[in-house]
Amino acid sequence: MTTSTLPGSSPSGMAQNEPILRVERVSKDYKTSQNSITVLDHSSLTMTPSELVSIVGPSGCGKSTFLHIVGGLVTPTTGRVFLDGTEVFEPGPDRGMVFQAYTLFPWLTVRKNVQFGPRMRGIKKVERERIAEHFLDAVGLHGFKDHFPKQLSGGMRQRVAIARALANSPRILLMDEPFGALDAQTRQVMQELLLDIRAKEDTTILFITHDIDEAVFLSDRIIVMTARPGRFKAEITVPFGRTRSDELRNSLEFLKIRTEVYNLLHAEGKAVVEAEIAKGSAE
Repeated sequence: MTTSTLPGSSPSGMAQNEPILRVERVSKDYKTSQNSITVLDHSSLTMTPSELVSIVGPSGCGKSTFLHIVGGLVTPTTGRVFLDGTEVFEPGPDRGMVFQAYTLFPWLTVRKNVQFGPRMRGIKKVERERIAEHFLDAVGLHGFKDHFPKQLSGGMRQRVAIARALANSPRILLMDEPFGALDAQTRQVMQELLLDIRAKEDTTILFITHDIDEAVFLSDRIIVMTARPGRFKAEITVPFGRTRSDELRNSLEFLKIRTEVYNLLHAEGKAVVEAEIAKGSAE
């Protein structure tokens, strides 16, 4: 296990691989009627192909803002994002996004939801069918391909959302608390499914979560953010390899990493409370 502080510089990737994603000191300010609020402050990240990196931090620290900047949904106030060396300015099929809300088209069947992206890209019907079959098999929903989203459970809907994102063959999958609305048991099943898909598809994943155990179980690296304005405070390398079983959650090494992440986050939470108390006393 390796921890390093991140004073605004890029976390180190795997030296033997060229980076797939390079985020250079992005910041985001939002203007109000009276002033400007900095949500995200000079945050940098480098990822190599097939990595899974999780970002954790206090509520409101800019985790989702960072992900949305990478996805091209939010324009940074400063800084730049590069995917495969090309600067990102807008959303594109090279970045698949999965949100906590399922964002499926309720009027389309499961199969047609998964085919939507390829259809928009002009892929022929026979190939669209093949793509949908492949990814519905990957998420274990082949038998539900003609169902509508309202006929599925929450976990099943999220499986469809993942299959739909992967159907565009994205270079990176961006996941914004995708399992946050699921019950604990379903959430663990989905975590194991994600690792299985990652192994089969060799997918690069940037993952946002509030759940420390989830971050430790899934990740190659965990980035811990400060409270607002969000900065990258520390990087923790998770040394478990790609194949992980449920028994890992009870191991001593898992507990050590979990405790380290918890302590980093707890320090941020404590600082926020102390700052609020001090502000209240001054007023």
